[in-house]
Amino acid sequence: QLQASGGGLVQPGGSLRLSCTASGFTLDYYAIGWFRQAPGKEREGVSRIGSTTAYADSVKGRFTISNNGKNTVYLQMNSLKPEDTAVYYCATRPLYSDYYRTWDSPHEYDYWGQGTLVTVSS
Repeated sequence: QLQASGGGLVQPGGSLRLSCTASGFTLDYYAIGWFRQAPGKEREGVSRIGSTTAYADSVKGRFTISNNGKNTVYLQMNSLKPEDTAVYYCATRPLYSDYYRTWDSPHEYDYWGQGTLVTVSS
C-alpha cells in the first residue's frame, strides 16, 4: 500500500513537505510519481523519482523530490502558489519499467495511494 500525507492549508509563498510511504514493500525496486488533480481538471504529473528524477515545468525550481532510502518518498514544495492547490497523489511502478514508460502519464503507473489535499490560499 501507498499512503500520501502532509497536505494542508498554506499561504502563498509558503512551504509543505508531502510524504509517500510504502507499507509491505520497500522502494528499492520501484519508481514513485507524484501527481495532482485540481477541481475540474485532469490529473497531471508533478514529479518522479526512479531511473532519474523529473519535474513538470510548472514546479521546476520550487519542488524537490527525494527518498529516505527505505520506504518513503518526499515532495518538498516551496514558494507555493494558489495554482498548486489540488489533491496530491503518489503512485508506483516497477523500476525496470521506469526507463521506457512516460513519467507523467497517470496510465503508466500501477498502484496508487490515497490523495492528500494541498490548499494554497491567503
